[in-house]
Amino acid sequence: MSATTELNPQQVEHHHAPRGLLRWVLTTNHKDIGSMYLWFSFAMFITGGAMAMVIRAELFQPGLQLVEPNFFNQMTTMHGLIMVFGAVMPAFTGLANWLVPMMIGAPDMALPRMNNWSFWILPFAFTMLLASLFMEGGGPNFGWTFYAPLSTKYSPDSTALFVFSVHIMGISSIMGAINVIVTIMNLRAPGMTYMKLPLFVWTWLITAFLLIAVMPVLAGAVTMVLTDKYFGTSFFDAAGGGDPVLFQHIFWFFGHPEVYIMILPSFGIISAIIPAFSRKKLFGYASMVYATASIAGLSFVVWAHHMFTTGMPVEAELFFMFCTMLISVPTGVKVFNWVATMWRGSLTFETPMLFAVAFIVLFTIGGFSGLMLAITPVDFQYHDTYFVVAHFHYVLVTGAIFSIMAATYYWLPKWSGKMYDEGLGRLHFWCSLISVNVLFFPMHFLGLSGMPRRIPDYALQFADVNAIVSIGGFAFGLSQFIFLYLVIKCIRSGEPAPAKPWEGAEGLEWDHLPSPAPYHSFTTPPEIK
Repeated sequence: MSATTELNPQQVEHHHAPRGLLRWVLTTNHKDIGSMYLWFSFAMFITGGAMAMVIRAELFQPGLQLVEPNFFNQMTTMHGLIMVFGAVMPAFTGLANWLVPMMIGAPDMALPRMNNWSFWILPFAFTMLLASLFMEGGGPNFGWTFYAPLSTKYSPDSTALFVFSVHIMGISSIMGAINVIVTIMNLRAPGMTYMKLPLFVWTWLITAFLLIAVMPVLAGAVTMVLTDKYFGTSFFDAAGGGDPVLFQHIFWFFGHPEVYIMILPSFGIISAIIPAFSRKKLFGYASMVYATASIAGLSFVVWAHHMFTTGMPVEAELFFMFCTMLISVPTGVKVFNWVATMWRGSLTFETPMLFAVAFIVLFTIGGFSGLMLAITPVDFQYHDTYFVVAHFHYVLVTGAIFSIMAATYYWLPKWSGKMYDEGLGRLHFWCSLISVNVLFFPMHFLGLSGMPRRIPDYALQFADVNAIVSIGGFAFGLSQFIFLYLVIKCIRSGEPAPAKPWEGAEGLEWDHLPSPAPYHSFTTPPEIK
């Protein structure tokens, strides 16, 4: 039976969206806001990517070619800040806005006006951050982790703009997280118990609690940086009785859960796509939920593995080493469950599935290099080298970014009502897959050979590998324009999509809604059998 036959007549006739520019400014509709988050995050992805291209162009050859060392530092700092807070997090929030109400049978997000506000303060935050580049003395140049005293005693005057923009991003994240929690707890359709929630909803619920827990910690850290720099306090200044290592403890107490904030929703996406293209139920649903929750809990007790070289007591180093190794267990459970889901399934490899399988393989590589970094004596060797850069880019690019692309391909027919061009999708996948490995895999060897990160110049023996890495970087950046072209082409002239374009897809959004999903999805909640 097709999905439309199960709908009320009022749902089938689309409540047409208002027209014009003001619609987007004033909208409280979760689909409009989700779309704005996704377009905004793509714009930031291209902006942050352009900064990465500056970095890779400078590192193409040894010596100082294109930019001053200070500007190089501004590029590394802004690239990190924009990719973390401007590309990955808003993309996941956009997906949550689009999908959570449709997946739980809700009419909209629970707090629609706050939803509008949480999006619209973001463009102002990033405009302010980017404007700091044009101030006298330049933009932030102390790395995205803004360690004191680099961000306090030695930073440019634009640090105040940086602090303010980080506060606004944090406010946006907290409002988005509150909205997700209230929506999932209060607006589930009758019969939708917690253990019937799709895994994407579960992972976002847990992520939202993480956000509320750690964003105030980041706010505290940037406020202390602000007062140390401009108001004469000495939180991180040893001369005034402070401690610069205290900054690292505060920052990483936010920063490590933040890493999981950027990967847990990916697990939910992959847990939707793998069963759909394997034509099987997800293996071990309950264990996936418990694994996600235990990853979130453990993420609060591993922060100092970023700080093994700061001179911590050996007992503390051992504690953080074992906790970090322990966190790989629930992550391993997830990988095992995805592979078990595919095992003897009726697999097909459309573009979403290609990205999902690549995610499993490449994210696992990032996980293994993370285990290497967890071992304290080994980390002394790897710390602050390109090995660390390779590790977290395998987690965040082939992890978070690949999962966002997989989600876009998977749900685009439901969002737009049109089918994307499968040939272009595969071209985008293979270009991205090959170039991303040419870009990041050799960095492991650079790091093991001793090349430090965040430097504009390097020793001659690293020249050939850096040239290869830079070529991979430019190829990966250019590949993303295929993606942009594909999405625009799909929206404008794609073939009409059926309500359920993927044979194995399951969930309320596929079974109870037409494609494109109407402006108001569930005016009456569906019955969950």
